Amino acid sequence: MKSTCLTIILAIQILPIFAQNAKYEQIADTIEIACTPYISAKLPPKIKVDKTLGIATLPWVQGQVIHKSMPDSNQYLYETRATITPKGDYLLMFPLGLHYGSSAEKVNDLIAYRSKDKGKTWEGPKVAFDIDYSQHGFIPLIPKESSRIYAFGTQPIKEFRSMDHGHKENTAIGYRYSDDDGYTWNEVRIIRPKNDPEFRGMSVMRMCETDKGTWILGSHEGDWSYNPLITRQYYLRSEDQGKTWEVGPGASHKGWFAPCYGRMDEGRPITTSDGGVMFMFRTPEGHYWASWSKDDGKTWTEPKATSLVQPDAPPMLFKLTDGKTMIAIHHNRSTVQTADLAGNMKQHMDRSEVWFSLSTDDGRTWSKPRFIFANALAPTMKNIWLSANCSYIDGFADNGMLHLFVPHRWSRVLHLALSESDLGKFPTKEELFK
Repeated sequence: MKSTCLTIILAIQILPIFAQNAKYEQIADTIEIACTPYISAKLPPKIKVDKTLGIATLPWVQGQVIHKSMPDSNQYLYETRATITPKGDYLLMFPLGLHYGSSAEKVNDLIAYRSKDKGKTWEGPKVAFDIDYSQHGFIPLIPKESSRIYAFGTQPIKEFRSMDHGHKENTAIGYRYSDDDGYTWNEVRIIRPKNDPEFRGMSVMRMCETDKGTWILGSHEGDWSYNPLITRQYYLRSEDQGKTWEVGPGASHKGWFAPCYGRMDEGRPITTSDGGVMFMFRTPEGHYWASWSKDDGKTWTEPKATSLVQPDAPPMLFKLTDGKTMIAIHHNRSTVQTADLAGNMKQHMDRSEVWFSLSTDDGRTWSKPRFIFANALAPTMKNIWLSANCSYIDGFADNGMLHLFVPHRWSRVLHLALSESDLGKFPTKEELFK
């Protein structure tokens, strides 16, 4: 009964927001594409402003707004994550409220939407987990030949975290599972690695199951007592479907980082065609970095920069329908990075454009970036952190269609659909400027 009441209250609060958001949805006078400002009415060929979606994009992108929250009212939304359930539904989740790292108290709920018709229509919102603490996000995993959905992620339970000494976002990592297609979930199970039982970090990026059935989940720790902030990247690895775990490349405080920057975080593991694993990372260096493992995630190459230009923002990495071709969503622009984005509008603008590159050799080389869309809404919000964000995109491929879920400006959830057969039509930077 309590969850039903919460769902009704959410619906009452959210429905009027579509009508109230007009001042936040003004089309900008100029829109940046390939770091170049264009008058919004005079964009490069075939690129047009979609006033409903609030983006400048191409005719091969179809989309809809699934959810809107009221900006500047502590009703922000965060990382969008979605999966295809064992019964074929699309299940989308994201936190709504304040970020879990802002308080030791409960400040958000994890919200769920469901589509039974391949994303054409959506049911929701519904509170996914009726619990007494906040959530960071939903990391889906459906093991091979299984009808069970796992929901991994950061678990900011009071007994497992401290807001002191710069560790405000570090806490236990854990998971729930559902045996009824994601309608109900069991109680959380906390991951206690054998080589570091008290490991604390944060996890919100997609994970993978290897060809041998090993589960690999990225996690990183941050320390805000340093100025600038430092982070360390880890992997959590289980060979027995979550019964036991180990953390690598070392125990707490011994993770990977980019030399000279002291940071590496939000790692995303993905399987490779040779039975191995690739791990892609966020860094402030100006590119995605990556590492590879040939032994089921036991040992890894030294992380190095890829050719993909990316600001201090997370990997958005998926596979196309063939199960082999990797598609990396990236912003394809990067100014000099700092650890604190709060007051730097130029760095926020680096998250305003969305491009993609393809790899057919397990992420070792990438095609030329092609433009998908850019934010088209004016910076009318009080907090510049919101105004341009098109980052933290999630996605999956389904029968030749690529589905992307965008936490646009941290206040609107966009669902965009692209046919894989149209990917070659999207323009490169050189084609834009012809």
